[in-house]
This record gives sequence, C-alpha cells and structure tokens, in this order.
Amino acid sequence: MSSIEELKELIKKYDGVITTKLVEKNNIHREYLRGLVRNGDLERVAHGVYISTEIWGDQMMILQLRKSKMIYSHETALYLHDLTDRDPIDYVVTVPHGYNPTRLKKEGLKVHTVKRELFELGMCYIETTFGNKVKTYDMERTICDILRDRNNQDPSVVNDAIKRYLSRKGKDLNKLMKYAGLLRVENVLRPYLEVLL
Repeated sequence: MSSIEELKELIKKYDGVITTKLVEKNNIHREYLRGLVRNGDLERVAHGVYISTEIWGDQMMILQLRKSKMIYSHETALYLHDLTDRDPIDYVVTVPHGYNPTRLKKEGLKVHTVKRELFELGMCYIETTFGNKVKTYDMERTICDILRDRNNQDPSVVNDAIKRYLSRKGKDLNKLMKYAGLLRVENVLRPYLEVLL
C-alpha cells in the first residue's frame, strides 16, 4: 500500500479528521497532507488539523477542532440535547477563566466563562446533526447553566427545557441537584421542580 493510500485509510478511520501528529506517528510524511490539500481532498482548519472536504459542512465540528478548549453550552447545548426547538442563531460556548475569548467573539460566538474547577463538570460528547461528536455539557449541567443565566434567557425557553428534561427517561435528578448546589442555583431550581414534578 502506498503512503497516499495509507493516509486516505487513516483519514477514513478517524472520520475525516486528521492531524499532522497522527500522520507522523504512522510514519507517513507530512508532504502527503499538503498534496491532499492542493488536490482539494483536505481542508486545513487549524495548525496541524485537517478535515476531509466531505465533512466541511459541520461548522460545530470545525469550530471545536480549531478551539479545543471550548465546550458548547447554554442554548446550543439545549439544542444538541433536544431540549428546545429553537435553532441556535449564534453558537454559545463556555471556556475556563483565564482563557482569552476575543477570537471566539470575533467569530460570532457567545462566550461564557466559569471557574476552572467547574469547567469540566458535566462535560460529555454528543453527535451533531452531521453525525460528528463535539464537546458539550450533559443535560443536568445545561439546565443549571440556563438557570444561572436566566436573566438573559427567554422564560418560555427555560420552562420548556425543564419540562422536556423532566419528561426524559434518562434524567438524573440526583445529579441535577448536585450540580445545582455546586453552581449555586439550588434555590432557583426548587420552585420549578415543585411545580413541574
């Protein structure tokens, strides 16, 4: 098998995403990456990160590859978990305190920051509509985030999200209450639960 064929197999194996590091680890010269970019088979999306032109339409995936520290959150996470019918106009992400969000904001993202010790709380991977996995927060963390940001949220979206969450079979109320305590929204969450449960 030629190096170019090996590279194409590697790209297929990793669902259309390849890094320079991975190519070199498999003893394939990085010049073959450049050749695929010149031919239009690959697109360079960040330093050392390339994607197949077949997955080019998945903006969420591309943003995640380019900005690996961010986690999709708030309204975007609601959408990914099917806790809202509203398509996010601008993607909403969370980054840890100390991360400079200027570039993210320039790209049209709404950015929230959180203490480093809470940043990965509830992080999970979920498939986009294109079938690619991106980092987001689980349903319980997302509900808490929406409640923390309730003054900037449409009340009907918050109510609908909580109703949808409570009707889910996979809900974990113990985890929800634990997160609510850590994120200091326990007193805000309780009235919703008392009315809707």
